[in-house]
Amino acid sequence: MKKQYLFGVAFAALMIPGAAFAQSTGSIDFEGEDIVVTAGRSDNGVGGVILPETSKAKAVLDQEFIGRQAPGQTINDIINQLPGVSFQNNDPFGSAGGTLTIRGFDDTRISQTFDGVPLNDSGGYALYSNQQLDPELISQVNVNLGTTDVDSPTAAASGSTVNYRTRLPNEDLGAMFSGSAGEYGFFRIFGAVDTGEIGPWGTRAFFAASHAENDTVYNNRGRIDKQQYNARVYQPLGANGDFISVAGHYNQNRNNFFGSIGLRNDRAVPGGFPQTKDERFYTIERCTTDEPRAGAVDSPNSCGSSFDERYNPSNTGNIRGASRFTLSDGLVLTVDPSYQYVKANGGGTLIASEGRTTIGGVPSTGYIGAASSSATQFFAGADLNGDGDVLDTVRVLSPSQTQTHRYGLISSLRYDINEHHTVRLAYSYDRARHRQTGQAGFLDINGEPFDVFSVNVPIVDGSGNVLQKRDRLSYAILHQVAGEYRGEFLDEALVVNAGLRAPFFKRELNNYCFTKEANGTLNCFGSNTAAETAYANANPAIQGPQRRTFKYDKLLPNVGLTYNFTPAISAFANYSKGIQVPGTDNLYNSFFFAPGTEGSDPSPETTDNFDLGARYRSNGLVAQVSLWYTKYTDRLASAYDPEIDRTIYRNLGRVDKYGIDGSISYRIIPEFQVYAFGSYLKSEIKDNVQLGTVGGVPTFALTEGKRESGAPTYTFGGRAQATLGPVELGVQAKRTGPRYVNDQNLPLTVGGSVVYGARAPAYTLVDLDARLNLEFVGLNDKTYLQLNVSNVFDELYVGGFDGGLLATSAPFVQIGSPRTFMGSIVVAY
Repeated sequence: MKKQYLFGVAFAALMIPGAAFAQSTGSIDFEGEDIVVTAGRSDNGVGGVILPETSKAKAVLDQEFIGRQAPGQTINDIINQLPGVSFQNNDPFGSAGGTLTIRGFDDTRISQTFDGVPLNDSGGYALYSNQQLDPELISQVNVNLGTTDVDSPTAAASGSTVNYRTRLPNEDLGAMFSGSAGEYGFFRIFGAVDTGEIGPWGTRAFFAASHAENDTVYNNRGRIDKQQYNARVYQPLGANGDFISVAGHYNQNRNNFFGSIGLRNDRAVPGGFPQTKDERFYTIERCTTDEPRAGAVDSPNSCGSSFDERYNPSNTGNIRGASRFTLSDGLVLTVDPSYQYVKANGGGTLIASEGRTTIGGVPSTGYIGAASSSATQFFAGADLNGDGDVLDTVRVLSPSQTQTHRYGLISSLRYDINEHHTVRLAYSYDRARHRQTGQAGFLDINGEPFDVFSVNVPIVDGSGNVLQKRDRLSYAILHQVAGEYRGEFLDEALVVNAGLRAPFFKRELNNYCFTKEANGTLNCFGSNTAAETAYANANPAIQGPQRRTFKYDKLLPNVGLTYNFTPAISAFANYSKGIQVPGTDNLYNSFFFAPGTEGSDPSPETTDNFDLGARYRSNGLVAQVSLWYTKYTDRLASAYDPEIDRTIYRNLGRVDKYGIDGSISYRIIPEFQVYAFGSYLKSEIKDNVQLGTVGGVPTFALTEGKRESGAPTYTFGGRAQATLGPVELGVQAKRTGPRYVNDQNLPLTVGGSVVYGARAPAYTLVDLDARLNLEFVGLNDKTYLQLNVSNVFDELYVGGFDGGLLATSAPFVQIGSPRTFMGSIVVAY
């Protein structure tokens, strides 16, 4: 899931009375650094880029920066302008997903929160950048480049965190509306209404909605449609900062995949990576499925099966509570409850037979997993195409469906021992019911699904059993207690933070299918108990339906300090330990191994993270530089293969990473300001990775001493912004360094031929924005026109991809987004 045109700086100042730099209400309250930002001017930041005085390497972007970006953009693209962050957007508009890394941590290791609510998928920890909050409603986004907050309710973050917060409702009645249009059929509308203070207690609220749509940028067929609804009610309690808040969010995406292609330069293979800008654009031919013929043996064609014909639908929503209560002088309680709902899948088709398969001599129905999507895998024993016979094979919809109900709580009790020493105790709870299925559904004659959610109208076999390719239920449960101390010494020059996080993770997994391969290949019979029994009798060595429980506990220290040499110059240092519990896919794959044997109990990944840095902060100039080092233990790596719709896991053992990040913002004169940032990353895999055995002899991939794949070796860039009367101009650029394609750091070689180099080359993107304030024609100062141009020089580049282990398999990559023009009109009062 990025940015936005928005109310304007003055309106933002009204909306954001305080800018807080942590994720939960308790962390905000404990850090105690709420600052008032007026038009982006403060000792902490310039031009919407803020460097808070903490012991962690942290950077914050506020609405002044966010509002200059492309309309409706995902917040994950906006933070691409921070050091250490690398994001490849799948489209120019933020509605089609993308690939995020921070200091080499991929998105499954980055804890992303929304008003303290964890957004990582509760099963595999993935982030979905196209499902983020409308940027007009984001007061700020802050990024911990290499550590978590002590009360972070996450099983995923072995490294960085991204926290963004919803703006407060305005104290005055008002409204804001915007309309945007651009290339590739882009059209978006956004509206928000604030009630102002109503009733005798000063209650206030806002209500907002948006709708965006566009064509997919490279082919002639796909569409993207997104709608979102948000609301928040805020009730202040007295004058000491206490409050109660309830907010709601709903997001619905309906979009086709596009632009994913094999990373290879040999043009003899159709679909290789484009070598020219014109080759980026391609045609998906309109098609029809085979016409059924009674009494004939019909075979399926490929209509509906291409990656670009697949849908990626999602319905997501949450309800978020936040509260702060002063129980007595110096004693403060915060409570943040939440509920989330997810319904989503990634599309895809398979082949179904109207006949039956034979298991142990018994004709049976069900799903027999295979490595190829062209193989027959569903067996229905029923007429599927309506021609009156059961002789045929047909193509059916077969997405991996996920539905999640998730309940969370972050609570904190803070006590001020005196004005220089504070402690708090926190408790976090997270419980997700994760239902993962793979029901088959029907396709129309043009290959379009009858319903993009086949779980709504699944295909059943001749006996009424639902046909599905996976069937599992899991509970991801976290209980966590944490303690934290903050003390000031040496006349407040030295500030010490010391925290300890104690998470207790439990994964209750129920797999109702047979796990026949270590990569997760399944055989599923659903409620067809006769077929299940026959298969178990015929294959006693294969692990059948079962339940397993995994528990992971760890003490995670988080210690840091800052020292102020002068009011403007300070140094900081921080150490934290992180953990990532194995995700559900990895744990379910372990069902292939019998309990108690090697491979049946995957180890959690842990990290030791170190930061050392310095800051300079004055009114008009802020800068920060940090050296960092991370040591991985049991580094788990994964890569998604869209052809087989599976994620493949590998353990890299120990991996060491280190680097340097830095940024500087300078307001040269009130009308002109500049910002620059940069980072360098080095990683080293310490061991060769075992692939398997041949004749009892282990075989290895030669990865020792090599870099991790997928993350850039360096990034640097910047932004300049000028005000010329009613016109405001901005230009930003970023250079993303080369990324290794595989962990062996070797050229891609397929069939004995080199098809691509060892690295995806570096690339540079330049974006422009221009704003014309319309106050000079008699309108108010919150009404303006805005133009955004992304990738101004139309650079051809390799977009996002997951790194791979071996140099013999070409990964699938996104084609980088082309140059795109967008215009907006914003009206507010």
